[in-house]
Amino acid sequence: MSTDFAVRRSRGLVSGIVENLAARIRTGELLPGEKLPTENEIMARFEVSRTVVREALSRLQASDLVRTRHGIGTFVMEPAEASTFRIRSSDLATVADVISVLELRISLETETAGLAAQRRTQANLKAMAAALQAFEQSIQQDSDAVPPDFQFHMEVARATGNRHFADLMTHLGTMIIPRARVNTPESAPEGRLRYLQRVHDEHERIFQAIRARDVEAARAAMRTHLSNSSRRLQAARAPKLSR
Repeated sequence: MSTDFAVRRSRGLVSGIVENLAARIRTGELLPGEKLPTENEIMARFEVSRTVVREALSRLQASDLVRTRHGIGTFVMEPAEASTFRIRSSDLATVADVISVLELRISLETETAGLAAQRRTQANLKAMAAALQAFEQSIQQDSDAVPPDFQFHMEVARATGNRHFADLMTHLGTMIIPRARVNTPESAPEGRLRYLQRVHDEHERIFQAIRARDVEAARAAMRTHLSNSSRRLQAARAPKLSR
């Protein structure tokens, strides 16, 4: 099976799950507040990998149809929840919009990384390491690696010991990951694999600084990572946003 065919097949499977669950939500088969089937149940029903399921759920979350409560499950959103603060698809119509969100993240997540370095536990480190491993596996599976990318940043927020950081990240959702809107890996001069490997290396540096309890290094690594994301977006100059 060629790489291009595998990528197209994966994207088709993700779209199929998204369309099925979105239709069930919009017709009322799945009611507001109702918990979606587990990842394992969706994998079995559609005969797909966990990576495909997680990308489908991230798209539903980006469309304001569901909300994931980490460690509990994914739930259909109440109509009133759509009025709460979050970054929506309509707020990310251009590359400039995505860069503006990165500026917000730099101010928020730089300090998040510093607090995480001060307060992290062994459990926090284990969760971050698992997200890094999932990211690396996604790279090899022709995925855009958006879910594990968001998960890593979420685990850094949790490591602050301040629930408000994690709550805010949950409200922002996976749309804050630039690749959820702009297909930068495919347009990157160095190619998709090298592009995502560079992102992974930057995550590793953040993780190592947090593990070493080096507050300033953690802040610097996070700022560098998010600043580099902004520069990569500008360099890619992606003409189209992901749908």
